[in-house]
Amino acid sequence: MHALKKNRPLRRIVLASAATVSGMVMLLSLKPHSSPETALAVPAPSSSSSPSSGSSSSGGSSSSGGSSTSGTKTVTGNTIQTRWGPVQVKITLKGGKLTEVTAVQYPTDNPRDQEINSYALPRLRSEALQAQSANIDTVSGATYTSDGYRQSLQSALDSARG
Repeated sequence: MHALKKNRPLRRIVLASAATVSGMVMLLSLKPHSSPETALAVPAPSSSSSPSSGSSSSGGSSSSGGSSTSGTKTVTGNTIQTRWGPVQVKITLKGGKLTEVTAVQYPTDNPRDQEINSYALPRLRSEALQAQSANIDTVSGATYTSDGYRQSLQSALDSARG
């Protein structure tokens, strides 16, 4: 038999085994977020009297820090339950103008959440202050946090201006 026509079953077995082991290692190294059921089951500690219902910002009132001197008003928006955890913002209005936006609650359950929010929250804050409304862009890679931020911001603005 010619040397080039030989079957090499052992070589095929070794290659198939190596590919299988590599695939299993890659699958097992993935670290999923906590399940949505777990995130929604965690009660959101809040001084707000609003119910935390789904991802809706309607219904319930938001808590406000009250008006202080010189026309400054601080209002906390509704807690919005997202797939990865609750999101809530607090705003400060001075003379009807949005002067500060602070994220009171946001997902921090794992290092990936912390990484995402470390770049997403400053961008969302900056856009909200520039737009003077909740009409802000979604931050790529932080879609759920962006949506919750926008809804909580809108509820705070509605309470403060309404």
